[in-house]
Amino acid sequence: MSIGEVLGHLRGDFPDISISKIRYLEDQGLVEPDRTPSGYRKFSHRDLERLRYVLVLQRDKFLPLRVIRQKLDDLDRGLQPGEAHSDVLQVPKVVLADDGYPTADSLRHAGTELRLSRAELIKAAEISEELMDSIEQYGLISRRGAQSYYDGAALVIAKTVAELAAYGVEPRHLRAFKTAADREIGLFDQIAAPLQRQHDPAAQARVEETVRNLAVLSIRLHTILVKNGLRG
Repeated sequence: MSIGEVLGHLRGDFPDISISKIRYLEDQGLVEPDRTPSGYRKFSHRDLERLRYVLVLQRDKFLPLRVIRQKLDDLDRGLQPGEAHSDVLQVPKVVLADDGYPTADSLRHAGTELRLSRAELIKAAEISEELMDSIEQYGLISRRGAQSYYDGAALVIAKTVAELAAYGVEPRHLRAFKTAADREIGLFDQIAAPLQRQHDPAAQARVEETVRNLAVLSIRLHTILVKNGLRG
């Protein structure tokens, strides 16, 4: 969208909005539209929603731009708005598969988009500092990226470990799970290695799909072995 089209979308809810106000919010780093080779701004639908979010917080909450900027950063980390009419952001609810048999598509992103601090992870997973220390000590989760954040997979692991702890299963007992997973990953890497040596553009996509399919088969086999063992 051009800046004029964005103005048209916003004017119904914000009669005082102007092109100069949109340019000002851009100058403040709250929105970063693309530019055409000739220098014209091109706004995406995501840019439009960011502007709408900023304007709502200014109009309804009277928040200064520095606070709004922090909230936009939190949204970019994967946090979500809380209850209606609240400007408080929160960690999204973790939803696991219903049947225990994931598909390759369900492993495509594996919940890695979320970026949480240590304190946010502890709060979202509803665990203690001590349990968090133990989880990290036994290598069940670790920080990711140059920013040293925890992703969505770490949140799922922490919540699962907490549920197991309620039955007396401690993180030290779960080290074997991590070791077994690392061995499976090593095996899958060996299988995928010939594909990785190919240089055509579709090779990487085939590698990722192969690894996801192998992971699904591994999880399915593990689930069946546990179910069968519990039957005695």
